[in-house]
Amino acid sequence: MKILNLFELSAQNRAKLAALGDVEVIDGDKLGGNAKNIDVIYGWGKPAESVLAQSNKLKFVQSNSAGVDYLPLAEFKAKQISLANVSGIHAEPISEMVLAYILSFARGIEASHAARREHNWIGDQIRNQIYTLTNRTVVIFGTGHIGQGIAEKLKAFGVTTIGVSRHGRPAAHFDRVVTDKSGTVEAAKADFVVNIMPLTAETRHFFNPAFFDQMENQPVFINVGRGPSVDTKALIDALDTHQLAGAALDVFENEPLEATSPLWEMDNVIITPHISGGFREYGQAAFNIFYKNLTTFIQTGTIAINQVNLSAGY
Repeated sequence: MKILNLFELSAQNRAKLAALGDVEVIDGDKLGGNAKNIDVIYGWGKPAESVLAQSNKLKFVQSNSAGVDYLPLAEFKAKQISLANVSGIHAEPISEMVLAYILSFARGIEASHAARREHNWIGDQIRNQIYTLTNRTVVIFGTGHIGQGIAEKLKAFGVTTIGVSRHGRPAAHFDRVVTDKSGTVEAAKADFVVNIMPLTAETRHFFNPAFFDQMENQPVFINVGRGPSVDTKALIDALDTHQLAGAALDVFENEPLEATSPLWEMDNVIITPHISGGFREYGQAAFNIFYKNLTTFIQTGTIAINQVNLSAGY
């Protein structure tokens, strides 16, 4: 079995793969004429496109990300190639990041940081505007691993947590869960709105002018999901017209964010460079999923965990 590696593999993890038996790892820069012989791809990149075009043996792709909207899902489905993601490993880092964003706004950290650039001491101005999280409401679009992780942390602060999902089924750590159709109504009354939805045809530009026009409580908008789920112009307009009190943005429609974007200059906007899901041990956490899936794939031709529904896109 030949595996094309397009992510990171430590010497220890390469040894674990070799111990599985007839397994050969080929790194992307050494693919050469092996494209037609690859059975499994770990990660994704230009060499993978050559394999997809040439190999009739490719049957399993292990993504090193949770979102898979950048992959050729229709072609995978047509060629009966199984796909797995690394969903689950991001719950802790992203939930911590969202908590940091929320506390930055609630406790005046972001306002103080903005004033610091002007050497402006604003204590008297904001002391009566900052607040605690007790009895605040956070609406989270997405109730999977990450959404539940965020909700769990917020419950410790006495926050009311409302989840929004396509199916509206109850989920751990949420006071209640509603469907997408009711999500906008709930978000309109929230203090914070968090997006962690996957990117699909239905969620592209989900957060659009019609959505922001209904934000009667001036919530802070947080996006740690997918950039194209937000209409950037609509978001900027909502910030300009104070339909939103602020925003914390880790993902964008175009990355890197254009140097000319007005978002850079807005004092009530936190910008981070698509790092909310990152952590030092990411490579090992991703490999643990890949190794479990590869072991099962070798034994039975099936995937143990995190198989992506190629029709749904997640």
